[in-house]
Amino acid sequence: MSAQPDGPHGPLIPFSELTPDALRAAVAKIAPSRIPALTQHLFEATTNAQQTQSLAPLRAFVHSWAEFVAIERYPERAARLRELERTVNEGVADPTEAIVEIRRIRETAESEAGL
Repeated sequence: MSAQPDGPHGPLIPFSELTPDALRAAVAKIAPSRIPALTQHLFEATTNAQQTQSLAPLRAFVHSWAEFVAIERYPERAARLRELERTVNEGVADPTEAIVEIRRIRETAESEAGL
């Protein structure tokens, strides 16, 4: 994985494999402050998977963090998503257009991640 941006609007890093270790490495490069949250989520997912004898919690972990990486590796996209989420959370303006754009951003990220 390279940390060099691919031009001013390109991704900060190439997309990683969909494994916990690869996602952790990607998050460490693009959003190191989120490593504790990723670690906690992985611990909880692993515990839940063992207790329920199901891979579903681990799949949810991978889905969540792959989407996060897909969004955050493009700083402009990540900033736009945060701005839209603030619009929805503040409740000052009609959130309809913001919600539609949030969905579009997330769908694009999921598609890029192969989810």
